[in-house]
Amino acid sequence: MAAAAGGAAGRPWRVIPRPVLETVLHNHALHPRVPQPLLLHGPRGVGKSTLLLNRLLPQWSEPPHYAAFVDFLHPAPSSPAHATAAPWSLLADTPPSLPSLRLQLESALEELTRAAVLKGAVGSKDVLAALSRSHGLHTALSRLAGPAACRGRGTSSVPVLWARAVLAATSSARGEDPTFRIGEGEATNCSMEETAYMQEAMAALRVAKELLRMQEGWRKEALREMNRTGRFSRPLVNSATDWPCLLLDVLSGAAEVDFFQPKLVLNNVDVLKRATCEDETMVPATMYHDSFIWRVIALGANEQCLPVFMSTSDGYYSSQAFVDFGFPNIFISRETFGWTQQEAKLHMVSEFFSEKEL
Repeated sequence: MAAAAGGAAGRPWRVIPRPVLETVLHNHALHPRVPQPLLLHGPRGVGKSTLLLNRLLPQWSEPPHYAAFVDFLHPAPSSPAHATAAPWSLLADTPPSLPSLRLQLESALEELTRAAVLKGAVGSKDVLAALSRSHGLHTALSRLAGPAACRGRGTSSVPVLWARAVLAATSSARGEDPTFRIGEGEATNCSMEETAYMQEAMAALRVAKELLRMQEGWRKEALREMNRTGRFSRPLVNSATDWPCLLLDVLSGAAEVDFFQPKLVLNNVDVLKRATCEDETMVPATMYHDSFIWRVIALGANEQCLPVFMSTSDGYYSSQAFVDFGFPNIFISRETFGWTQQEAKLHMVSEFFSEKEL
């Protein structure tokens, strides 16, 4: 409705609050961890993106709240505060590529994890614990830890190899990774011990990223064969989402009321399912989409996950997704369809728009 008014009178969009829907979403975001992701769905143009960007994200970006916002239809903004909702008529007809969307998702989660490290909420042991729950680490860690680890392969345990790999990452060129390093002026109020703890955590995240990329590289030919034959392998597909799901696991474990409360907002999540991918050694977009969402659901059901909000105008998520994923209550579902004349009067819309504009 705001879009129609803006077009009719040549004025900027006027955002009309929806108190009930805002309260429901905000109350969900106040929990540090939740058992289910929340799905916000409804037709195009009813104000889902505007609601998130103009009404909720400003509140969710003030400490102790931290929000990662990913809009799969638009380039990633520098921060949620700089994100804007564009009219549907200006969107490109060609779907984006899966590698670009994957990078967008991973970059947003990396920035959120970086904030957790700078708050002191994530340490090297937390990263190792999350990795150990679902990955075999010995072989890859032996390679990352250096020649000394390879010579003692039969005697070195995973914690010892991990410590060596983190130390090697701290002192090598990998320490120059711009994402996981402490910038100038970011730890000026911290003691030497606190700064060392943060630097070790940053190095641990670099090691984890390199380790998972190494393991994914080992599976490239198997992925090519899977794509050629049309077969399905869950471990192979999950290798593509290992890194973002590891970050979700680490962030969920670090979430704490009134200290660090992260959230992930995925706007136009249906675009991820329709993305294009020409690389035969990567999983198709539909499999990547299903793997990521399934693992978010599993993390919430098994351990509880940080609040994840998914916004979409695709009816698949409200009518078919629960069949494909095999469980009726995979999402907390909230719908928005605009207002009827009676609802508009209840929200005093007539004070802002004329009868013709409505």
